Amino acid sequence: MLNTTGHDLVRKTRFNIFQSQGDQRNLMQQTTRKVLNRRLDADVIAQLDTATATLGAASTFALSVAAKACVTLGEAEVPVEEVDNMWAVATPAVRGYNMQLPEATKIDYVDMKMLVGPTRRVMRWAGFNWIFHPNLTGVGTASEKCYFYHRDSMGSAFDSGEGLNVAIGYDDEQDYSYARASSFTGALLLQQAGIVQFLHDASAI
Repeated sequence: MLNTTGHDLVRKTRFNIFQSQGDQRNLMQQTTRKVLNRRLDADVIAQLDTATATLGAASTFALSVAAKACVTLGEAEVPVEEVDNMWAVATPAVRGYNMQLPEATKIDYVDMKMLVGPTRRVMRWAGFNWIFHPNLTGVGTASEKCYFYHRDSMGSAFDSGEGLNVAIGYDDEQDYSYARASSFTGALLLQQAGIVQFLHDASAI
């Protein structure tokens, strides 16, 4: 298992807080949280990159890619009918191609209007729940690493006891406010059969 310690400390002097607009103390807390979340993502991505099953040579995204991933996982005895547990993690370039597919944008095929605007819902399409992430390995190149997997094949742990340690306060001597967050996390690819890698060629978009 990949075990890491996430830690972030933000400081702002009283003068910096005074001259800035908005609730700077709240913004500092949000910053520390985002840093820890990015660390969690990086741990998971590092484990996804250890996947051994692939869909072959790099290609541009199309409906056939999702279909092939579903077939590949199904033939490996992954319960692909458990749609709540089937996930796809892809790059912004894959989303760009997806937005041009009639099968992904026409209401006859989807229950979420992809081109309408931002939404808090996860896109469910072609048998997978889709996450688009800008930090996947090789993003923006001719060999972006994307993944299709069953939820049970990937593990991400967070110490729910003493794991998350947060503090906010003010240092009188140095006249600054601070926000700190620390955590202990871990990630591990649990089942190679439950995940398949798709190399995406983003050079043309």
